[in-house]
Parts: sequence; structure tokens; C-alpha cells
Amino acid sequence: MSFCCGAGMVGSIGTVRHYKTLVHNVPILFCPVCDRIEVHPAIEGEYEILVEYAQGDNAPEVDFADFVSVDNTSELFENCSMTDEAASFADVLKQQIDISLDLLGVAKELNDDDWREALMLRLKRLSERLKQYNKRKEMSKRSV
Repeated sequence: MSFCCGAGMVGSIGTVRHYKTLVHNVPILFCPVCDRIEVHPAIEGEYEILVEYAQGDNAPEVDFADFVSVDNTSELFENCSMTDEAASFADVLKQQIDISLDLLGVAKELNDDDWREALMLRLKRLSERLKQYNKRKEMSKRSV
């Protein structure tokens, strides 16, 4: 399980920019709090080889799935705290908020002010992201 800034990283398939090359359909881990993205460690070697070739060819975009077969995505993400496969991004954010609230209770019981402050900042960021997501979702419904 990967963590970033104390939050559980979410497993997903996404697009990663490596210098001037966009690589699509890459198994990634991302942090819903600070937006950090990293290539999943299990396929990092294949990813590095692909981007090396793509940059050598000056390719602006490549599709990871065209060159590397990732048939076991469920196994790949089994150690992630959650994935975005079955849930909306709002659900992922709500799950992260619930986890942070649980941890906040523990931090209060332990009288750990530093941890409590860090959790409050995380909760603020997650709440802001959820509001922004819901606002964008509502605006896209109106435009349809």
C-alpha cells in the first residue's frame, strides 16, 4: 500500500507526461490530497523502457497498452487503499475523508497536536477537492 502526505494513494489507469511525451493508459498511483502521481512500481521498468524509445523517436504520444500487456490490473492494485474503477472520484474523496476523520479521532485521543493539525489540513484539502468536483459535475450536467 502506498501513502503520500499521509493519505492512501489511489490506483488508476492514467496519462503521464514524461518530458515532451504523453504516455496513455499507464497504471499509476495518485494522491487525492496533493495530486502527486507516480507510475505503479510493478510496471516502472517497462514504463522507463517505453519512454526512452518514445523520446528517441520524438513521439509526442504513446499508448502504454499498445506495447505492454497489463492483464492483471486487479492484482496490480490489490495493495492500494482503493481504486477508482468502481467508484466515482467523489466516492474516492469521501472514503479518504472518512479515513482521515477516523485518524483524527485517534490523534485527539493521543493528544498529538502535530498529527491533528496535519489531518485537519488534509481534511480541508479533501473537502475543497470534493466541492470543486461536485461543482464541475453540476456545471457539466447543465451544459448537456
